[in-house]
Amino acid sequence: MNRILSFGIAAMLLATPVFAHDHAAHDTVAAGSLEISGAFTRATNPGAPVAGGYFSVTNNGDTDDRLVAVEANISERVEIHEMTMVNDVMNMRELPDGLPVPAGETVNLAPGGYHLMFMNLTTSLVEGETVDVVLVFEEAGEVPVTLSVESAGARSASGHNAHGH
Repeated sequence: MNRILSFGIAAMLLATPVFAHDHAAHDTVAAGSLEISGAFTRATNPGAPVAGGYFSVTNNGDTDDRLVAVEANISERVEIHEMTMVNDVMNMRELPDGLPVPAGETVNLAPGGYHLMFMNLTTSLVEGETVDVVLVFEEAGEVPVTLSVESAGARSASGHNAHGH
């Protein structure tokens, strides 16, 4: 990926204006010893080629697990990414071996860090709607999760469902 495109994608994922309800997330999905919460993505402009996906996964078990794949019908493919700063340069890279979820720990997929990357979107993501994905873990297997589509600058799920809005 060329440097300008990488920077543009990184800048889009790091957009930080947050204006309203960035409450705690609403739905928690349990799968074996794993709990997935705060699942969201951001609204996109028509024709946007990519979007990010975010959530927290807590491993309450005694065995390590690993997120190895993600399935979604909103894009041609989904990659698991890591974003880091190295010498004041933002670097984003795919994690081809997946993302470890150590026993007894929580791994956060959030803007500016680990995240899902929906590549070659087939539809625009509209604020207020939802996106269904299937997270595939080595141990827990396939876990269906619904991501809320939040505002373009959201840093977390709004939690509207939890508050009865």
